[in-house]
Amino acid sequence: MSKQFDVIVIGGGPGGYIAAIRAAQLGKNVACVDEWKNSTGGPAPGGTCTNVGCIPSKALLQSSEHFEQASHHFADHGISVSSLKMDAAKMVARKDAVVKQNNDGILYLFKKNKVNFFHGRASFVKVAEGGYEIKVSGAAEETLLGQQIIVATGSNARALPGTPFDEANILSNEGALRLTTVPKKLALIGSGVIGLEMGSVWRRLGAEVTILEGLPDFLGAVDQQIAKEAKKVFEKQGLKIELGVKVGEVKVSKKGVNVAWTNAKGEAQTLEADKLIVSIGRVPNTIGLNAEAVGLKLDERGAIVVDADCRTNLPGVWAVGDVVRGPMLAHKAEEEGVAVAERIAGQHGHVNFNTIPFVIYTSPEIAWVGRTEQQLKADGVAYKAGTFPFLANGRARALGDTTGMVKMLADAATDEILGVHIIGPMASELIAECVMAMEFRASSEDIARICHAHPSLSESTKEAALAVDKRTLNF
Repeated sequence: MSKQFDVIVIGGGPGGYIAAIRAAQLGKNVACVDEWKNSTGGPAPGGTCTNVGCIPSKALLQSSEHFEQASHHFADHGISVSSLKMDAAKMVARKDAVVKQNNDGILYLFKKNKVNFFHGRASFVKVAEGGYEIKVSGAAEETLLGQQIIVATGSNARALPGTPFDEANILSNEGALRLTTVPKKLALIGSGVIGLEMGSVWRRLGAEVTILEGLPDFLGAVDQQIAKEAKKVFEKQGLKIELGVKVGEVKVSKKGVNVAWTNAKGEAQTLEADKLIVSIGRVPNTIGLNAEAVGLKLDERGAIVVDADCRTNLPGVWAVGDVVRGPMLAHKAEEEGVAVAERIAGQHGHVNFNTIPFVIYTSPEIAWVGRTEQQLKADGVAYKAGTFPFLANGRARALGDTTGMVKMLADAATDEILGVHIIGPMASELIAECVMAMEFRASSEDIARICHAHPSLSESTKEAALAVDKRTLNF
């Protein structure tokens, strides 16, 4: 006998668990199925983000940042530290504890919101009267029947062609987060978010880090003024960044990993490293979903095909997050999950793709929302630009972190904010004001006229807005 639900959510990552909770808040009888396991085999909801992505990487970044501060910057504050040591295994154990707290928090939220949780892998069985039959394969096999199905199965790391991950020497984000000793030499292929964040962690702890990037430009999706500043800073910190490379054969030996590559000039090179992290993007995870059993349409990438409202080709089946089009970001998945739950309940869910923020949690942090200067030029949009350096910000000076700037782009005719790009301390927090401003179609003058607390980093946002009109007060 099938257990019947109004809504079944497949996947308990940011898109899935949020969708399940919101649907339950709206009065639906909801089930959420997730197969992630912790070290003891118990449930570990939260998906890639909580288990091997956003949360654990931030924990390691925080620990390594403390170490770097103690190693190089405490003396500036009059703090003397002797015999400084780093216990990488303990750092990773703390990371694991942070992950478990988040796993347990989601299970608590399910209980609080009366979401029925099933631990196992969900797959479509067939179209049934009243909805869709879903099989849960786990410790105890279950058959569920759902009127509405939300697929939120996330994504997997993309491997180099012919070079699978072994998570011992050739690492995805999962293996990179499990390292318990500092490699002397670390190679990374790909200079995206994961590559830069993991490279930063192990560079701070003493690894010699080389990043091989196939594209000719560093951080091509980022405003190039910000990207150039970032490259300069990262190289000064000790990251070796090679652009426009072609990666050849990768060999694993007892000594480590050997990477053959060709530089931008076409010269053959060899890179010897203890470990190799491959960070060349992610692919939608539809393996084992049994989409063909119900005729669920996938594209050539394996992503589920959806319309602007996350509807699939099947009535009553929706999909959100990394498994569909759009940026692979946890907060994008959450917004889609909420919107779909509200649409199922007859409301009008809303996701504005033009105001989704992006963040790279390096030091300095990089965050942006809206269009870059190069995009505006390509689109033929007349714009005004204003920048303000953290070097001229009192709070940044007091923090001892004056790297970077805030850059604001506004329409030349209407002054509507079209994009904001930040590199510097706490950029991930500063971008929120800019997202809200753009969501309400504010002008740069609006932010320039708002009182910002002094001394605060947020004053740099106000000053960048003033700079659009060429009237900064502190620079």
